Amino acid sequence: MQIESWDDIRNALAVARLGTVSAAAQALGVHHATVIRRIDALETALGVRLFQRHPRGYALTEAGQTLLDEAGAADARFAQMAARIAGAGERIEGEIVVTSLPELAGLVMPRLIALMREHPGLRLRYVTDPRLYRLDTGEAQVAIRAGARPTEPDYVVRHMMTVKAGLYGAPGYVAVAGALEDLRAHRFVLPGPEARRAPYMQWLGERLAAENVALISNDPEARLAAIRAGLGLGWMAPERAEGLIEVMSLPDWESQFWLVTHVDLHRSPKVQAVLKALREPGLEAPEEARA
Repeated sequence: MQIESWDDIRNALAVARLGTVSAAAQALGVHHATVIRRIDALETALGVRLFQRHPRGYALTEAGQTLLDEAGAADARFAQMAARIAGAGERIEGEIVVTSLPELAGLVMPRLIALMREHPGLRLRYVTDPRLYRLDTGEAQVAIRAGARPTEPDYVVRHMMTVKAGLYGAPGYVAVAGALEDLRAHRFVLPGPEARRAPYMQWLGERLAAENVALISNDPEARLAAIRAGLGLGWMAPERAEGLIEVMSLPDWESQFWLVTHVDLHRSPKVQAVLKALREPGLEAPEEARA
């Protein structure tokens, strides 16, 4: 015995509850012939009569009453399960994975911490890595990306912020090395290959020789420590440059940051709450768009 479809049982349940094929068809939004065909298929699969047909409708047999009791209870459990799943989707709780860039932790984490305090059931996995985590396979639900606007299919992209970058040095270094008239007369502290798409790295291009590079590190705190120690000049956002001297700044060095989600999860309350928390205050929210 094999029941081909739960729809066969749903049709039989509707007839059992409402008493007639026409009433069941109307409730299910199908043609009455479909209801009859599915009941016949279910009776054939079970090898028993579930209903006695008569001019006024369908009456349950003993087997039909068993169907009403057991399948009705199963149908109620399915309905409860669907309600629980739908309700869970509406709550801001459970795990969410946000992938970002190491240098943004000071900006991003206070906002996410405030969100988690507001929603104690939320569990955050915050990952910083040069590689781009795939949203379409569930590696992350929200990604912060820098550079050109992401264009992957089925990604929803929103502008997060524009970050200025200046070239800074320690007071002691600037006093000794003098003005920035020739780049090759200075030493520099640079990020690694992960920052190759940063506007200031593209600007740098072939302007420096290998001997001009004092330190390369993918750790922003290590770079900042080296700059403060007078090892060389380095690029950073103004808010991280307290106590340092800005020696050069160009509009071309501004970096664009994007909030990226997958279209299938973008509208979920949990993802929307994270996106709202990560938007820079004071920025006008542009229209969201598919990548």
